Amino acid sequence: MDLQHCHNVDDLRARARRRLPAPLFHYIDGGADDEWTLRHNTQAFDDWNLLPSILRDVSRIDLSTRVLGCDLELPFFLAPTGMSRLFHHDKELGAARAAHRYGTLYSLSTLGTTSLEDVAQVPGPKMFQVYIHRDRGLTLEFAQRCKAAGYAALCLTVDTPLAGNRERDRRTGMIMPPRLGLRSLLSFAASPHWAWHWLRDPDFRLANVVHRVDALAGGAMGLIDYVNSQLDRSVSWRDAEWLRAQWDGPLVIKGIGTASDARQALAVGADAVMISNHGGRQLDGTPAPIEALPAMREAVGTRLELIVDGGVRRGTHVLKALALGANACSIGRGYLYGLAAGGQAGVERALHLLREELLRDMALLGCTRIDELGRAQVRRRDGRTDVEV
Repeated sequence: MDLQHCHNVDDLRARARRRLPAPLFHYIDGGADDEWTLRHNTQAFDDWNLLPSILRDVSRIDLSTRVLGCDLELPFFLAPTGMSRLFHHDKELGAARAAHRYGTLYSLSTLGTTSLEDVAQVPGPKMFQVYIHRDRGLTLEFAQRCKAAGYAALCLTVDTPLAGNRERDRRTGMIMPPRLGLRSLLSFAASPHWAWHWLRDPDFRLANVVHRVDALAGGAMGLIDYVNSQLDRSVSWRDAEWLRAQWDGPLVIKGIGTASDARQALAVGADAVMISNHGGRQLDGTPAPIEALPAMREAVGTRLELIVDGGVRRGTHVLKALALGANACSIGRGYLYGLAAGGQAGVERALHLLREELLRDMALLGCTRIDELGRAQVRRRDGRTDVEV
C-alpha cells in the first residue's frame, strides 16, 4: 500500500505498522493500563449526531480560522509529540514543513529530536510544549529561547507528574535510543527501510535538553524511566502562574479535562486549554476530550480558547468538536502514523485526507464557514443533556 492508496488515517496506521519495528509502532499506538481511554477517545465521537441543513449554497467552503493569535487555513493543527526521529528520518522538520504547506500550526515537544531553533527556520506558526522540570532554570530557558526564535505560543503540559503505566512499551522492550539486540533483531530486520536510515544516521538525541540534562549519555533507558527521572511531582498551579509571568505570548495549558480546572487555568492567566488525557497514555478511565468539552465551554464562556486533543481520526470528528464549542482540534497519532508511513509526504497525506473530509463534510452539513458551526448542528444520540464533568 503506497501513500496514494491510503484513503484514511487507519490506512496510514496500517502502513506505519508494516514499516516500523514493533517497539516503535506500539510506542505510537499504545496507551496506559487496559487502554480503555485510548479507545474511548475516538469512540466517544459516536455519541453525537450531526444535523445537516439542506438546500444551502455550499459551492464555496472556507475552513480558515484564528487560533492562538494565528491565522490558520485549517481548524486543526499538529499536536506536540515527542521523539519524531524514532519514526522517520524526516523527523520534526518533515512534520513542520507539512504543516506549513497546509497552512496550519506545528507544535514541537520538549522531547523532540530537533532543536527548537532548527524547527523555527521552517516557515509558518509554531508552538513549543514544555514541562515544569526539576530544573526550573531549564523551563525558563525554553521560554526565553522560544521568544528569541519567534514561536507564537507556549504550551504547558500538566498531566504528567509521572509516566502512565504503558504496558505495551514494557512488553516490546521500547527504549530510547533504539538498540539492536536479540529481542529486537527480527523486528528490525522486518523493517529494512527504517533500519537502513537508523544505521546511516543513528542520532536520537533529545535535542532541546541534551545540553543541560543528557540522561541518555550513560546508554539506552526505558522511556518511562526517563520521564520519571526528569519531571517534578511537586508542580502546582503556582508553577503555571510563574510560567505565565515569564512568557508574554499566548499560553496554553494542556492536559485539562474538567470544568473546574479550566476555570483555574483562566484564573492563572492561560489563554487556551488543550482538553487532553495525553492520548490515553496517562490515567486510564478518564473522560474523552469531546465529552469534557460542553461543560468546559459553559464554565469559561468565550474567555478561553478550547482545543480538543485526543481521538480525532475523521473530518466528522473535527466538525463535532467545533459544533460543541471547540476553537480547534489538534492531531497527534493521526499525523504520526503518516510520518511513520512516509515521512513528510505521509504527514502531508494525513493533512490532505482530513482536509478533504472536512471540506466534504461541511458541504453535506450545510455550512460554509467555521463560525457557522454551533449546537444547532449537533445532538447527543441518547437525547441526554450534557453532564457536568
